[in-house]
Amino acid sequence: MEALTKILSVALELFSQYGFKTITMDDIARRAGISKKTLYQHFANKDEVVKETVMWYKTHIDGQCRALMSGTENAIEAMVRIKTMMDHSYKQTNPMAIMELQRYYPEGYKAFRDSLITQDLVSVKENLDQGIAEGLYRENLNVDVVAKFHLESALLLMQPNLMVNDREDLKAVNHEITELFLYGIMTPKGEKLYHKYKEKYLKEATKS
Repeated sequence: MEALTKILSVALELFSQYGFKTITMDDIARRAGISKKTLYQHFANKDEVVKETVMWYKTHIDGQCRALMSGTENAIEAMVRIKTMMDHSYKQTNPMAIMELQRYYPEGYKAFRDSLITQDLVSVKENLDQGIAEGLYRENLNVDVVAKFHLESALLLMQPNLMVNDREDLKAVNHEITELFLYGIMTPKGEKLYHKYKEKYLKEATKS
């Protein structure tokens, strides 16, 4: 594994498990099996490590989402498969890490949010347009507003609030947010497919 990729992978693992605030450059170097001097050859400080790790993770997730969307039968299946993937990710994430990113590393959080606006917004709009064309989403949707609403709802998971306290909360809240969103936009035809795909992919997720 390339040195930079190894560092980012290790940093992501540590930040996800323990949060951003308590992990030090020494911790990252030790887990990556490199000297602190080598770590500083790649990154000027911890803020830079945080920002680059978050964006590396975001790029990885974006690639997975794109692959899922291109390999599905319709817009509903794409939504369910992406939800299942994010459930798996949230199970491995300390919710305090998400809150600490926004509170203590605003540059990293801003880069993450900007990426949502420039990249994820396009993907959600594409899914909505596809679903409307397939008769699975209501045809009178304001795609621009609904797509922004979906992303803003997802960002609730990154806010200090009463809903999220542990990994199970992350998964549960994500499930409720996604269900509320989908039931608000699906047609009866879409709902039937949603039940079908949800049962299929939830069973697969339980086995894994």
